[in-house]
Amino acid sequence: MSTADRRPIGVFDSGIGGLTVVRALMDRLPFEDIVYFGDSARVPYGVKSVATIEDFTRQIAEFLLQREVKALIIACNTMAAVAVEVVKQVAGAVPVLDVIDAGARAAARVTRSGAIGVIATPTTVNSNAYARAIHHLHPDVRVYSQACPLFVPLVEEGWLDHPVTRLTAEEYLKSVLVEDVDTLVLGCTHYPLIKPLLQQVCGDEMTIVDSAVTTAEATARRLSELGLLNPQREMPNYHYYVTDIPLRFQSIGERFLGRSIRQLEMVRLGS
Repeated sequence: MSTADRRPIGVFDSGIGGLTVVRALMDRLPFEDIVYFGDSARVPYGVKSVATIEDFTRQIAEFLLQREVKALIIACNTMAAVAVEVVKQVAGAVPVLDVIDAGARAAARVTRSGAIGVIATPTTVNSNAYARAIHHLHPDVRVYSQACPLFVPLVEEGWLDHPVTRLTAEEYLKSVLVEDVDTLVLGCTHYPLIKPLLQQVCGDEMTIVDSAVTTAEATARRLSELGLLNPQREMPNYHYYVTDIPLRFQSIGERFLGRSIRQLEMVRLGS
C-alpha cells in the first residue's frame, strides 16, 4: 500500500462551475480525497488574454501541487482550451486531465451519425477547442457549435427548470438540432445542472455528453492504470480554496455539489 495512493485529487476552475466535476468525482470515486480551487476573485477568465490565463493557471497548478495532489484536473473549459500545456509542464509526472479532452473523446465514441453538437460559452466556442479535439480523434465527424451565454447566469440564479430557461434553450438549440446531430456535448461546467431540461428540449434520442461525468470516468481509469486509487474506505476529506468568497458562493456552490461545503478557505495568489 503506497502512501501516494492517499494523496488527494486536485481540481481547479476559474470560479464555481468546476464543482460539477467535483460532484461527479464524488459519485464515481467516493473514497478519494479532493482539493478544489476556484479563482473566484479573478473570474471570468474568458475576457482575459492568453498570457494572463496561462499565468493564472500556472499559479493555481503550483498551489495545488504544493498540497501534494496525485492528479490535476482542469475543470474549466477556458483554461483547458488555452493553458493545458502549461499545466502539464508544471505538473511533471503528475497526471493532468481536462474537461475538453474527456468530453471530446466521449462524444467521438458514442456518435452514430457522425454529427455532434457542442454548446458552450462564447469564449469556448470561439476557441474551437472541442471541434479540434474531436476532429483529432475522428477527422470525418461534423461538429456544430453554439454559444449559449445566458445559461450561466440562469443556472447561478437557480432557474434550472424555469420557463425562461426552457425558452432560452429552445432558441439556442434550433441551429444545432436542424443539423440532425445525434450527440450533444455540454461544453460548460454549469450546464450539467440543466441537463434534464436540455434532454427534454432535444428529445430522448439525443445522447447528451456531460463533460463532468466523462472527466470523472477518465480520472478513475487513469488512477487505476497508474495504481493510484485510494485504498482506504473511510470518509473522504474535501477541502475548498477560493480567492474570494462572494455572499452567494456558499449557496450556489452547495447547489452545484448537491451537498454542504464545510472546509472553505480563502487564499491569495500572485502579487
